[in-house]
Amino acid sequence: MDLQETMKEKVFVVVGNTINEEKYAYMIKQRLLSKGYTVYSVPEDYKSINDIKEEIDVIDLCIHPAKGIKLIKECKKDYKNIVIQPGAESEEILNYLRENNKPFTESCLLVGISLYTN
Repeated sequence: MDLQETMKEKVFVVVGNTINEEKYAYMIKQRLLSKGYTVYSVPEDYKSINDIKEEIDVIDLCIHPAKGIKLIKECKKDYKNIVIQPGAESEEILNYLRENNKPFTESCLLVGISLYTN
């Protein structure tokens, strides 16, 4: 799923520090909310992606790769795409997603919001 298709989805989980205003995860969550998306955050709102009751469309990794891989490996929920933000990627994450046929995009949601939302 490319970035334009990703931005057509409705329910996002931002994985990262969504409390500190200087962090990209915070900026992404706030911009998604301002555009009318449903947004959850891990670990601030929930400790695990599995704790979210609603169906998830997109998981946005905006966290250190060592923490990101742990959360992705323990994730039992279905989703349509994972967006891996610059700096959140690692060979371990990419290999795990490829080996398990999980959908992912290496991109930036801030770019997607700017280009593909009103």
